[in-house]
Order: sequence, then structure tokens, then C-alpha cells
Amino acid sequence: MDGTPRLRSAFPATPPTRFRTGQRGGGSPGIQRFSERLPEIPAVAPSIQTSPPSEPMIPEHVIDAPSQRLYAFTVWIGLATWKLYDYYHLQESEEQSLWLFMKWVAIDGTFLFGLPNLRIPWLEWDSATMTLLFLGHAVLDVMLMFRVGIPVTAGFAALYRSFAGAYEMAVNEHPVNPRNIEFNESLILGRQIIHVLPEGSAVLNPERESFCLDGIVRTEARLPITINSTSPIGMDLLRMDLETNTNETIHISKSQIKSMHKEASRLISYSNKVNEPKTLYFPVKKPGLYALAKVLDESNLEVARKRMAHTVVVPCPKVNILPASSDRCRGELSSVEMEVTGTPPMRVKYRRMVNQKPMESTFESIQPEDFVSPLASVDRQNALTVPAKVDTAWAKPQRVRVPLSESLGTAGKWVYSIAEVQDGFGNTVVYSERDHDAQERQASKSSQLHQVISVHERPTVHLKGCSPQNPLKVAKGQAAQLPVQFGSTGKSEIADTPYHVEYIFSPQGDISATGEHSAVAQQKRETVKSSRNPLLIQPAGLYTLTGVSTDFCRGDVLEPASCLLQNPSEPQLSISQEEIFDKCAGSPIGLRVDLDLIGTPPFDIVYQMNRKGARHHESKSKRIERLRDQVELTPKEAGEYEYTFKSISDAVYKGRPLDIRLNQSVKPAASANFMSSERKVSCIDDAATFDVTLQGEGPFSIEYELVHNGKRNKSMREEIHENMIKIETGPLNDGGEYTLALVSVTDRMGCKEFLKGEVKISVRPQKPRVGFGQIEGQRQVDMLEGSKVQLPLRLAGEGPWAVKYVDHSGREQNLRAKQHNEVIAVTQQGLYQLTDVRDASCPGQVDDLARDFEVSWIPRPELRVSQTDIVNQKSNIFVKNEICEGEEDAVEVLFKGSSPFKASYTQVTKPEHGAVAPKNKELLAAVNVASMRMDTFQAGFYEYTFKELKDNNYDPSPKHFTPITVQQKVNARPSVAFASPGKTYSYCSVESDGEEVIPIILHGAPPFNVEVEIKHHGTARPETVSLSDISGHKHELRIPHSRLHLGKSAVSLRRVSDSRGCSRLLDSTTPRIMIAVHDAPTISPLENHADFCVGDRINFALSGVAPFNVFYDFEGAHRKAVAQGSTFRRLAEKPGAFTVTGVQDSASQCKASTTITRQIHGMPSVRVSRGKDSYVDIHEGSEVDILFEFGGVPPFEFTYTRSSNTDKGGRKKGVVLDMRHEVSEEYSMRVRASEEGTYEVVAIRDRYCSYAKPGINVGKKEGQRKLGY
Repeated sequence: MDGTPRLRSAFPATPPTRFRTGQRGGGSPGIQRFSERLPEIPAVAPSIQTSPPSEPMIPEHVIDAPSQRLYAFTVWIGLATWKLYDYYHLQESEEQSLWLFMKWVAIDGTFLFGLPNLRIPWLEWDSATMTLLFLGHAVLDVMLMFRVGIPVTAGFAALYRSFAGAYEMAVNEHPVNPRNIEFNESLILGRQIIHVLPEGSAVLNPERESFCLDGIVRTEARLPITINSTSPIGMDLLRMDLETNTNETIHISKSQIKSMHKEASRLISYSNKVNEPKTLYFPVKKPGLYALAKVLDESNLEVARKRMAHTVVVPCPKVNILPASSDRCRGELSSVEMEVTGTPPMRVKYRRMVNQKPMESTFESIQPEDFVSPLASVDRQNALTVPAKVDTAWAKPQRVRVPLSESLGTAGKWVYSIAEVQDGFGNTVVYSERDHDAQERQASKSSQLHQVISVHERPTVHLKGCSPQNPLKVAKGQAAQLPVQFGSTGKSEIADTPYHVEYIFSPQGDISATGEHSAVAQQKRETVKSSRNPLLIQPAGLYTLTGVSTDFCRGDVLEPASCLLQNPSEPQLSISQEEIFDKCAGSPIGLRVDLDLIGTPPFDIVYQMNRKGARHHESKSKRIERLRDQVELTPKEAGEYEYTFKSISDAVYKGRPLDIRLNQSVKPAASANFMSSERKVSCIDDAATFDVTLQGEGPFSIEYELVHNGKRNKSMREEIHENMIKIETGPLNDGGEYTLALVSVTDRMGCKEFLKGEVKISVRPQKPRVGFGQIEGQRQVDMLEGSKVQLPLRLAGEGPWAVKYVDHSGREQNLRAKQHNEVIAVTQQGLYQLTDVRDASCPGQVDDLARDFEVSWIPRPELRVSQTDIVNQKSNIFVKNEICEGEEDAVEVLFKGSSPFKASYTQVTKPEHGAVAPKNKELLAAVNVASMRMDTFQAGFYEYTFKELKDNNYDPSPKHFTPITVQQKVNARPSVAFASPGKTYSYCSVESDGEEVIPIILHGAPPFNVEVEIKHHGTARPETVSLSDISGHKHELRIPHSRLHLGKSAVSLRRVSDSRGCSRLLDSTTPRIMIAVHDAPTISPLENHADFCVGDRINFALSGVAPFNVFYDFEGAHRKAVAQGSTFRRLAEKPGAFTVTGVQDSASQCKASTTITRQIHGMPSVRVSRGKDSYVDIHEGSEVDILFEFGGVPPFEFTYTRSSNTDKGGRKKGVVLDMRHEVSEEYSMRVRASEEGTYEVVAIRDRYCSYAKPGINVGKKEGQRKLGY
């Protein structure tokens, strides 16, 4: 340690720089102390700091500590000087107050909060001190930078009064502190203190506390013993064992009691006074019934023992949850059992948490059956101590098992945890999270504080898509998936849990006639990990689900639960054929094949058709929904054909091979067909062409016809040797629907075949047409410059259309239109002309009447300024005539365009003093003319610049508008003021030399004219005086004596004008001066009574002009006093006669003589017990006389109190218990008292005066109570 340890409040000492490890200071000079040096305590070297944190940042061998403090103080003085320099310049310019305040707050904060980091001795303040210093500097910054007045004079006056008191002038013309006169403690002296001797007592466990021991945390119980008005030297405690009922006496010796006192003295409630109650604590470490048997005081007498009762110390209660299974199924009972140990009746609070949702419950009155305890029939708070009993069986700890069985209706995590346990005495053990964590670490299997149960959902299973009525058909030798649907009581499948499925199986041949299982059905069990893993079955027969379970729970089988698996017979095909012959030529044209099938419909038959000599074969398939069908095989071309049936499939078996072949020589009949039968659209006057294919043996002859409007036009073509020809119609001159039909074809054998083929031709009734539509009834439009307009197009025909037009510049443009009413978007003015059109299939024509469309621009708005009152113009700058400050003025603005108009302008103000930020304003006009009001509120130069213009059509555009500026100068109004406003000028009632003049100050352009208003006191109408041709800015105002009246008059400045024609009318709030025309002064008393007491104030009212000279006599001495105001006051310091003889004011030399006399009386006094503190000890029932002696003028009225006794030093005030009021006609009085307390007088009154102690209010008689005797 470096130096002597000091208190926090002590003045800090400079840390020593030398002899840090040598001899320590202290001890008497000349005495040497020799001691063997203790071994050094090894210190852990810091890893970062290179020097001890107690040393300054700048080592003291470089700069010593006093010099560092001097340098820091010098820096602070420099900052303060800089701050005063800124304050001085702020007096001249006030625009930077906020910036300077923020600057100095930042500098002060940096300096103050950075200073402790230097660790300079004596300047290492704590954070609270630094914060107070910073706040003080910030307040000083506010007062300096915002020029807040600093009440220096008032502060010094208040400081002076706080030390010296508020002194007043007394009747002897010297200052006196009125508190020394008003609160004279010598007027009431003495006290009578009566003390009634108390009776001692001792009580064991007065607060009826409960105690328990657990041998781990609570190893002992501290029994409280409260003693009152006694000092015991020995105590005996009686202990009765709870298990054996044997008695044991524990003796507490005097030394133990002394140790108990020493330990109890550390408590706040402990009192060193003998008569004050004290609570001592005696520790015990064994359970049992304890009673206070004997207490001996210092006189070897036994102390009374109040409320002798037993205090029971029992083992602390405890509770455990017995081990149980941690996995249960939904719907089962929890079957949790708790074992509670303690003194019945017990209470256990536990917490049940289901899926993170907690709920607390409590078990009350836990006790064994047929158990009787006095704790169960009385209030627990009053049962902590029980009457003395010999039988202690009811207090022994009991072990009770409490079952907890409730339905587990929700799946998830259930947690039962013990919160607290309480025994019959109220001893409570609370189990914290730390106790539960300790159980987890110990992993005890015998007992635990919480039980975790995982409640699982019960599984369910049923079949879907298979039943005995809807069997599952599978090919022989193949396995099928049993359509099992898994679920649970939670409505969905249990995730990540295998299902154990049980089912019985009866083969197809063993199923009974009623469809039931046979007696020898096979029982099987399969495990399925999830629904994604199928349960495969293969043998044909009846499968029925009988059970399902998981690793934890057994579930239910739902219907349908049975499935019938069948193996149908394989599909088979048998064929019979018959040739098909042509009726005309008699040659074969195909085969008619009958198909007979066996299997499960539907069937799919795949066959191939091969033509002899052909390079490719044709594969075909046929779907048959029944067991018999017929197919006609008729090739379109002649040749040798072979038909091969390749495979057959039914609903069960797929791709079973076949090898059935059929052969035939085919010569088909002649036929003709259109290559495309789609409708053809043709333009009017155009021809239509179609491709036709021919089959059979040529050459051919074909007949066709064109049908239109009920008319048929037949045509014939012969000697056709090709298999494909083109048929072309003639020009189709009529619009509408045409039908081209094939009538017949004739082959080489002359066989004529009727034909059905036909196609439709749709001929457009008219040509496509295009033309401009109209906008508001005409093909001409006006639009805003830069905007877009859509020119309407009217199209006839079938879209899409290709339109050509010439734009405003003469260039041809192309447009693809998709609708009949299309638009052309244009942005430029000019003539637009349509030139050509074509629709989806036909060329068209342009409507001559709607060929052209004219587009024009709407003109932009314009603004100009009226030449009225314009004195000068240069380009776009207009100078308006000058005007006075505050007068109304405006300029007319003319608009051209589409109303309403909106002009945005910027107002730039250059005032004569200071600066004003530019303002952006708007001028709105509903017609073509608007007035812009000029700003004349403040004198200066104004400039209004129009920057933007907007009308109903156009938004502001800087490219199309040239700014216009209007300038005007606003002259300041003249002003006039008194040089000393509020001053009162004194005049005599008659004119005399050397009278005062009234100076005034004027601002403006001279010469000035001024009007002055004089209002006399008591008159309603003022007088006006006009002054003209005042050539200077300062003038001395002289009021004509003829305008003055006796008394006071108010002089005000009403109007001033200057040479620029500007004037200012001053209102009634303008500061004014007063003129007083005086007569002789007077003095009159403010109180109606002539008798005063010492300490009272004698007040007089003065009329005239202050200051006054007041002449008076006191105790035969003539005195002169000066009164600065209209009131003369003196403090009555001592008794005597006070007489005022005259008064004189400062307005005249006249002295008014008078005689006003006031009598000052002395204060009454009282002495209790000869003016001393008298102490009397009495026994209960005794009485004592209290003597009161008075001084003053009878009769006497006094009030005295009885308060609680305190220490003899009287440093603490007692509590007032009683207050009484008495009257005495004599100079002394005796009162008898028998109650304990301190008796003292608090108020005294005689014939003229009264006195009360500070803080005593005896005016409320309802608060008084008579003393008891």
C-alpha cells in the first residue's frame, strides 16, 4: 500500500514518489519500530499495461504531479479566456449563438472527460463528479452564448443572507437579524423528564417462525429469543426429541449470551439501550420441540417468560417422483407416483408441461390415513408454535405416496416436474432449475425431481381400392401391392415410425362358399417402415388385416380390411375371314375378319399390313371392349397384301405374342378425293384451285360441279392418266358461299363410282377499305406541344391489315393493324395522308373523303408585367417606384394562354439589417390578369423573379419561358423613442430655473415632425403637442409649463414623419415617461393599534417623491432615517416609546411636522423546573410536581406538551403524546403528573404579547388533549 488509507470524503493526498517500498509513515517521532518484514505477496504481472494504473500517464520523473495540475489548470484558464472572447464578439453579432453553444459544449466535454485519462493526482474524479462538472459548464455555456442574464447581484445577496441572515433596520438605526429577536430560546427554558421504571421479560420465537433442517444447506436453525428491559446472564432451553420423546436441557452460559449480543449488534434493529427490546439468536442442529425453561438476569432473579409455548424444529420436507416408463400411448393414464416426506399435512406444487404449454397444480393436505394433527385444524400462520404437549408423534416426519393418474389425451412430450413442497409448519423447499439440472447429471434411478413421458399416437390401417366385391386382379406369377393406407389417431401417418401389420390369408381354393376364410387360414406379420415401402402379395386368395402396431402402441384396423386377389386366365384370339368383292367389277377389294377373344376386356391387338413389293410395312392397333368383334381390311391400292397379328393385351396381361397370318390379292374400286377439305377464302373476281387424288385403274374420267346461290355448274374431265390433278374454277364475281363437289369417277373398266367429296369456298363480298376517323366531328385536332395524339383509323376487311401513309415530313410509313378501329400515334404537327391498304388476303383501297388528317399545336402560355408604376426597364428587369415600409402595393401581371394560370416566382429580400433567406411563392390567376402583392413588411431591397409559368394546358418548361424580374426598394419608417423610457421627471408646481429636459432619439431622414401626447392623472382626454422641423437625430423635449398639472402625468410619443414621406404611428404599448408635479409629502401609520411587541414591524405610508427623510424619537434620542420607497418600516428591537416627528421628500424642501407615538412591549417568558432539565424516576402510580414560573404582564396563558423520552443529551426529539393549555393570574403555577414523558412549554402569552417555539402550532384547539393524572 502507498500511503495511509483515507476515507472517500477526505482531501486526497499526492501519491508519494519516493520510498514506495520503504518505511511507512505514522507513529510518534523519536520512536523506532522494528519488525521483521513479511514475505512479498507474488503479484500477477499485467499482460498489457506497462506501468501501474495508479501512476500518471506522464511519469512523475518527467513532470511532477503539482506541475501537471498547474498545466491542466492553465489549459482550463486558456479555454475560459477564449470563451469570454467569443462572448464579447457575440455582443456585436448575434447570429452565431447556437453554433458557439454547440462548439463550447463539445470543447468542455472533451477537456473534462479526457482529463481523468491523464491520471493526474487529485484530478482523478469519479463519473458522477465529472457529469456534474460537465453540466455546470453546459449551463454556463447556455447563459453566455444565448446572452441569458446572470443574476450576480441577487446571487451575492442570497449568499450573504444565507450566512448573515436577512437583516432589517431597527428602531435604534442599526441592522438587526429578525430571527434573533423572533426566536429567542431564552424565553422558554427548562424541562421536566419523568421516567417510569419497566419490567423485564423474555420470549422464545415471538414472531412464530418455522424452522427445519436438511443436513446439507440448512444445517442449523437460529432460534430467536427476544429480551426486554433485562440483561440475562443465563438461559435454559428444553428440547424434546421427536423420535424418542426424551427430554434434554440446553444451558446457555453468560459468554454465549455475550457472543449472541455481539452477533445481534450487526443488525439494524439492534439497540444498545437497556430498556429497548433486543432479539438474540441461538443456533440448534437437532430437530425437536424447544421451549424456554429459565432466564436469569444480572441480579440472579428469574425473568418472566411470556407466552410459554413450544417451537418445533423438524426435518425439511422433500418430495421425489418414483421411476416409471417414459413411453406411453395416447389415451392411457400417466401413472406417475410422488413420494412426499415431511410433517403432515403437506402441500406439493408441481408443474405439468404438455408440448411446451405449462400448467401448475397443487396437492393439498397430504397425510397418511387416520392421521390426526393439531396443525390440520387451526390456522397455519397461528400454528407455528403449539401448546405444550408430551406426545410428539404428530410432529414426526411421515412418508406418503401420492399417485397422479390422468388421461394422456394429447400426443407429444409430457413433463412432470416438482416446483416446491411445504410441510404442516409452513417450511417450504423450492426446487430451482439448478436442482433439476443436478438430477440430470446424477442420472439417479431411485428418485428424481421430474419425469418426462413421450406420448405416442396409436396407429390405424385400412385398405383402399380393393375388396371382395372389387377384387385385385394380377397376372399369374406376379406380385401385387396390397393397397394399405396407414394413419393414426392424430389423423395422419406417424412419420419415421415402422408399422407392424398382421393379416390372415386363405388360398383361392380354400375360400368358403360364403366368401369367408377357411379354418386353416394362414396368420402372417409384416413390418413396413413407411407408406412409401409397399406390402407385396402374390398368391391368389383372400387377405384380411387383423392388427397393426408400432414399436410403442397397438392400433386399430378400420374397414375395409379384406382384399381378394385373383389370377385371371391369359388372353387368347381366334380368327375367321371372308373376302369382300366389288359389285361392278367382281374383283376382291378386302377382307372381313371375325375376332373371337378370351381374357379380361379391354383388349389391344397389334397387327401389320405388308404389301408385296413395298419397302415399308404399316403397323396398326385395334382396341376391343368386348369378347367378339369384326374388322374390315380394305386397302386403297391394288396389290398382294399379307396381314400378320403380332400381339394381344388385356386388362391383366400385357404384350402376349401372336403369330396369325392372312393373305389377299386386292383390286380396289376407283375413287377420288380432295387433298384438303378445309374452307378456302378467295377474293372477289379471283379463281380458286384445288388438288384431287385418284385411286384405281386408269385412265379416269371425273365429273364435278360448282354450286352457288342454288345454281349448279357441272364440269367434266376425261382421259386422266395421273393419280393427282388440279381443278380450277373460273373467276368468282359474286361474293358469298361456293361449294365445289366431286360427283363421280369412272375407271378403265368403265365402272362408275359415286363420290362424296366437297370443299367450301368463301368469296369476300367487297374489297378492304381504310380511312381516317373523326375526332370531335372533324379530321383536324389541336394538341399540346410535346404530347402524343392518336389518329383514329377505320378499316374494313379481315385483319391483320398492312397500311401505308405519308407523315408530316412527307416520308412513307408502314403500319400493321390488327383491329377494325386502329390508331396512329403522332407527336408532331402537320398533314398525315393514307396511301394504300391490304388485309389478310386481299388488296384494298383508300377512302378519298377520309384520306387526310391535320394536326396542330396549342400555343404555350405567356406572361408580361403591366407598365403602370414602372419607373425603369432594362431587358426583362422592371424597376418599380419606391414605397414606405408597411404600405400596400401590388403589380399587375398579364397572362396569355388557357386559364387558370400558375406562375412560380422567387422573392429575394436584402433587408437593411441582417439577412433573409429567399422565398419561393406562387401566383394563381383564374383570368388573364392578376395582381401580385408586394412585400413591404420589412425595409430593404426586394427582387421578384418569375421562373416558371403554367396554364391549364402546359406544365412549366424552362426551355420555353424567359425569366422576368421586378425590383422595388422599401424605405424604413422613421422612429422616435425616449432616451430614458420609464423615467419619472420631477417638477415643482411653479416654474423655476434648472428644470429637467426630456431627451428623445429619432431615426430616419431629417427633418422630422413629432406629435407628443400628455395625459394627466384623473383626466380622460389627453393633450397633444406638435413639434416640427427637427433637423437632428437627437432632440431635447421641453414641455410648456402651461400644460403641466399638479400630480402625475404620462407623456407618450404618438406620431413621427420624415422627409421621404414615411410616417409611423406609435401605439399605446410604446414606452413612455412620467412627469410628477409635487407638493409637500405626508406620512400615515398602516396599523390602527398603538401597542407593539418586540419583534413586530412598525409600518408607515409615505406620500411624495422618494427618497424620504423621516424624523423620530426613541428612548429620548432624536433620530433621522432615509426611506427609499413609499413605505417606512422599523423593527421593534427593544421595549420603549417610538414617536415620529416629521417627514421630507426629495421633490421639495418642505418638511411636514407630525406626532405619531407607538408603545413597544417586551416578550413574556416562562421557566420550567427553575429553567433546567430535571430528571425524575418514579414507579408506576406515583406522582411528581412540575413548577412553571412566568415573566411579563399577567394574566398568562401557556401550552405545554408531554413527549416520549429520549437520551439525556437531548439530541433527538421525542414524539408528542399529549398537549394541554393552562391560564395563570400569578407569576408561578404547579401541576402534578404521573405519566412517563418529557414535559416542556411550547407557547406563552401575556396581556400584550405571545411567543411559541419554532414549528409549534397551538392555534388548533381540537388538537389538544388533557393530560392524565
